[in-house]
Formats: sequence, C-alpha cells, structure tokens
Amino acid sequence: MTIFDAVLQGVIQGATEFLPVSSSGHLSISQHMFGIELPGILFDVMLHLGTLIAVVFVYRKLIWRLIKEFFSLLGDLFTGKFQWGEMNADRRLIFMLVIGLLPLFLLFLPIPGTDMKVKDLSERLASDSGILVEGLALLATSLLLFLGIWAGKRTAASGPASGRHWAKEASAGRSQLTVGDAVIIGITQCLAAVFPGLSRSGSTMSVGLMRGVTQQAALDYSFVLGIPSIAAAALLSLKDVGEAGEAIGALPLLAGVATAAAVGFLAIQLLRWIVTTNKLSIFAVYTLLAGLAVTAIAIIEQTRGVNLFTGLPL
Repeated sequence: MTIFDAVLQGVIQGATEFLPVSSSGHLSISQHMFGIELPGILFDVMLHLGTLIAVVFVYRKLIWRLIKEFFSLLGDLFTGKFQWGEMNADRRLIFMLVIGLLPLFLLFLPIPGTDMKVKDLSERLASDSGILVEGLALLATSLLLFLGIWAGKRTAASGPASGRHWAKEASAGRSQLTVGDAVIIGITQCLAAVFPGLSRSGSTMSVGLMRGVTQQAALDYSFVLGIPSIAAAALLSLKDVGEAGEAIGALPLLAGVATAAAVGFLAIQLLRWIVTTNKLSIFAVYTLLAGLAVTAIAIIEQTRGVNLFTGLPL
C-alpha cells in the first residue's frame, strides 16, 4: 500500500465514520474499486482508531465528567449510598452505556456449522470479492434513516409547539435514555458491526429517534457508545500487527490514522450541525442512491464474473 492509498482510505474513513453513510461499507467499496487488497482487517481497525481520537477530542469534557462520575458511583456502591431513582444525568448515562455495550458480546458467539464466531463474519463479508452485501446494507441504512426522520417528525408533532419548525423537531422527545432504549440501540450497533454498509452512527441514531429520544441525545449517545467498541476492536487487532503491519508498512499506517483523525473531527462538527438543522434526509437519499448503484454493479459483476473497475476476475 502506498501513502497516497492510505491517505485516501483515511479521508473516506474519517468522512464516513460519523456521517450516517457507513465507513466500513465505503472502505470496502473503495478497496474493491481501486483493487486494494489488505491482509486481515488491521488497517481498517487502525483507521477506526484514528476516528476514535477525533470523537474523544470532541467529547473530551463529557468523557471527563463520566470518568469522575464513575469513580463517585463506585464510592456510593461500596458505602451503600447508591439509589437508582436518584441518579443524576451523567450517572444514568454511564449505566445506559454499559447496558448498550452488553449486546456486543453476541459477536463472540459461534456460528453453528462453521468454525467462525459472529465477529468473523464481518471480516469475511468485507474481504469477499463482491460488493453485493455492501449495496444491500446501504439500502438498509437508508430505510432506517427514513424511519428515524419520520419518527422524529411524529415526536415533534406530538410535543410542545414553540420556535421555528426545525428547532421544534431537533428538541422534541426524551433527553434521557431508558434501559429498553440502550438494549435496542446496543443490538443495532452489534448488527452494524457485522454488515459492512450498515452505518453504525446512522442506524443507532435512527433507532433512538424511533424510540422517542431527541436527535441530539441520540447523536451524543451513539458517538460515546462507539468509543469502547472501537477501542476494543483496536486492541483485538493487535495480534495482527506483526504480519499485517509489515505488509502494509509503518508510514502508510500512520498516514491513514492521522488523516482519519483530522477528517473525522470535521465530520463530527458537520453532523452536529446537520442534526440541529434537521437535514438528515440528505443522507437518507444518498445511501438510497448509493445502495441502488452498488447493488446494481454487484449483480452485473456477479453475472460477468469480473470486477468492472479493475477488470480482474472475481
């Protein structure tokens, strides 16, 4: 891999990790288009690590509050002062994050009849020769975004009417998540981790909107929930550093991570603005069109048995 290839992949990762269009899907599609073959998923995970740096920087104040509140929670638990009904917002968020992360253990379940775990299916789907799964998953992302937008408008219509129309919609709904919200969003994140093309941020935020959560609360929860899962994936990939890292090269790896972090920071700011101005429909339409195009190309390639972009056999 050249440094140019790594920077290009970093731009794609940084721009699509936080925008609700699926970074894994776009990375897989771009690698298919440019004929980039990588050993394992180390490079993809390291790019995710770059975007993790970006989200930690943007949410550093909230993360620091949660860290302090976590130790305060431990103190209350050991001294018997903890009361579920009297939790503040930060403490409640800690519990919702823990509950939302529990479904990720489903990724370690074995798939009957194979020697794979569920998490291995993600690598298998992302590294296959075709892009049909990515196309179908993009269509699923579009459907979830449209459903989330529709649910947000319904919540706004049933809430108090004040201010401009987009402001009403952005502030409508619950600002705090329930246990049910966290479980369903966590399961959605688990599915997004398996299927390249199913946007993690887009699907989890849409499910939050369908549960009646505000757009801002759903967005913040989706971002913060992704921090432990991305960090865990990066740690698990360390076993591949030797062989895969040598094949990729140190400079391309560092260039990709740095680019993903910088572009990811800009993408977070863009998405936060988009949420406050209620323009999520842009991404719903984009993923619909992209999904249709990728699915059509994938079907043609399967019929001809050749990659339309590189001319290589599938």
